[in-house]
Amino acid sequence: MTNLTAHPPQIKIPAIYMRGGTSKGVFFHVPDLPLPAQQPGPARDAILLRTLGSPDPYGKQIDGLGNASSSTSKAVLLARSTQPDHDVDYLFGQVAIDKPLVDWSGNCGNLSAAVGPCAIAMGLIDPARIPHNGLCTVRIWQANIGKTIMAQVPICNGQVQESGDFALDGVSFPAAEVQLAFMDPADEGEDGGAMFPTGQLVDQLDVPGVGRFAATLINAGIPTIFLNAQDLGYTGCELQGDINGDAQALARLEAIRAFGALKMGLIQELAEAASRQHTPKIAFVAPPASYTASSGKAVEAQDVDLLVRALSMGQLHHAMMGTAAVAIGTAAAVPGTLVNLAAGGGERSAVRFGHPSGTLRVGAEARLQDGQWVVTKALMSRSARILMEGAVRVPGDCF
Repeated sequence: MTNLTAHPPQIKIPAIYMRGGTSKGVFFHVPDLPLPAQQPGPARDAILLRTLGSPDPYGKQIDGLGNASSSTSKAVLLARSTQPDHDVDYLFGQVAIDKPLVDWSGNCGNLSAAVGPCAIAMGLIDPARIPHNGLCTVRIWQANIGKTIMAQVPICNGQVQESGDFALDGVSFPAAEVQLAFMDPADEGEDGGAMFPTGQLVDQLDVPGVGRFAATLINAGIPTIFLNAQDLGYTGCELQGDINGDAQALARLEAIRAFGALKMGLIQELAEAASRQHTPKIAFVAPPASYTASSGKAVEAQDVDLLVRALSMGQLHHAMMGTAAVAIGTAAAVPGTLVNLAAGGGERSAVRFGHPSGTLRVGAEARLQDGQWVVTKALMSRSARILMEGAVRVPGDCF
């Protein structure tokens, strides 16, 4: 029989469970966390892992709030901003499903859409800055990458407007539109660096035992490796089932990702890639083609500028990560990148791309400055809503 006195009771932590874009996550106000978890470290990671139900050797996160996909195994920490002219500090943790790992190396663009509404719900925004009706500009400091995000949150009768008619492929129901501007989106990361870390718009990436590939390596929104679908033997029309069930294909793509991370200077040793699953992302692009999205919706070639498929945490994403969408828009705005060439080349301020769930439009403002391409902002729209609020419970001995 279990010794009941040997186990402390569960603790309650205030939290909000939200959808942002095509992702879901658990949002915490940093001062609500137990004191040891208010700072980075093992206690914080342990609480987030237990909240989501990781690590789960069964891969289902049954004993937590995660939903067994990279899009739904996420945690967000919010606090009043310590940065001048910002409202809220936003820190994102990508929680691994089957490993005891929280990856803090990058942002989540989809959940960025939920930060403004959540910050208002948590009382982190000065009431004087919230209109009775209209758009509330929430100035977000993205702490993972040290960048600013400006969110336009719709307000009706003094409250966040969550319902609406904005449709987002990959999300079942329409909602209110949240407009996001990712300012100076080149992800300089923890060590600094250029938007194109190798100085090239297209590199040749040698992967022993796999092949040699043309690649655009970019730090924008999130570090991303772009390849041509054709070079991988793909068409760009693939859905999750075409890739995620192919262990050999996933291993090959992970090997390419690891060597790309090395070339981008994100890791110093190849083995480090295994503990840095969130970044960089790997994606492949193709010229427009017609296909049927995962919902059964027909996507016509004439309705998109290019096709993009991206992997997150070792699996083909069901739609498109928001940060990867920023990388797509940024790369598309720079003539000569693989993304730009797949879209037909030339200068462009916006693209609509096809992904497994449908289409998405993203814009970027780019210019040449001292011989280097600079992107001042990337723009896209998402939606967000609170799914549940109250408190999560975790065992008192989990940290």
